[in-house]
Amino acid sequence: MVQLVQSGGDSVESGGSLKLSCAVVGYAGGPFCMGWFRQGPGKEREAVASIHSASGETNYADSVKGRFTISQDNNKTTAYLQMNSLQPEDTAMYYCAYDRPGRWTGCQDITGFGFKGQGSQVTVSS
Repeated sequence: MVQLVQSGGDSVESGGSLKLSCAVVGYAGGPFCMGWFRQGPGKEREAVASIHSASGETNYADSVKGRFTISQDNNKTTAYLQMNSLQPEDTAMYYCAYDRPGRWTGCQDITGFGFKGQGSQVTVSS
């Protein structure tokens, strides 16, 4: 059974940086997608970024483009989310997610992925 193990998350001041990581354990092989979505207090889930394990193709929310970077290790089993220039509006619980690529959506439908991690709290103060 697939399990996701997240790490990272902290409280930082506006303009600061954080790095989240997510390791997938127990997957059966083949291409997959990993990424993060976030949910702030009183807000809807928002897809943040995703990456395709085989092609390395990435997707980003407009709100984080140019500030966040998703990457994976050489084994493709750990994904990282480097977050720079953090702003108070980035404050949220960040969930790592995993699933097979959608036939039509590829790795874009992060909030609908079947597996998610335990969450990492990111708090940005002004």
